[in-house]
Amino acid sequence: MMGNMSMESTGSRVFSGGIWEERYGYARAVVVGNRVIVSGCTATVDGEVRFVGDPYEQSMTAMGIALEAVERGGLTREDVVMVRYYVVEHCHFDPVGKAIAEVFGHVRPACTGVRVAGLVDPRMLVEIEIEALRA
Repeated sequence: MMGNMSMESTGSRVFSGGIWEERYGYARAVVVGNRVIVSGCTATVDGEVRFVGDPYEQSMTAMGIALEAVERGGLTREDVVMVRYYVVEHCHFDPVGKAIAEVFGHVRPACTGVRVAGLVDPRMLVEIEIEALRA
């Protein structure tokens, strides 16, 4: 669990209580059959962006939040089949890729990285989505 945030599973939805979920009306994750689809996660914990200026640590935090949602949805890290990440600076691809390799290197999910103009908070350097599937 990241910080004081706790995840709650309600039927086919997982909620973390994060500020953006309530404000923008979405769930942290949706469970559909044997899939868990996790919304984009950033390094926001208890309403605060963590590790400002550090794309690697922001990635590790975001993946921790995403993996907690996967587990609340009934699957594990080994079930992750897709990682999508969005960075705001080209120079962030390598630190984010390093974090993804450390977390998922033994799993080897499909992965897509995209550079974007910005995220909802300018202190956010990376946003990560994951999908897990039980075969």
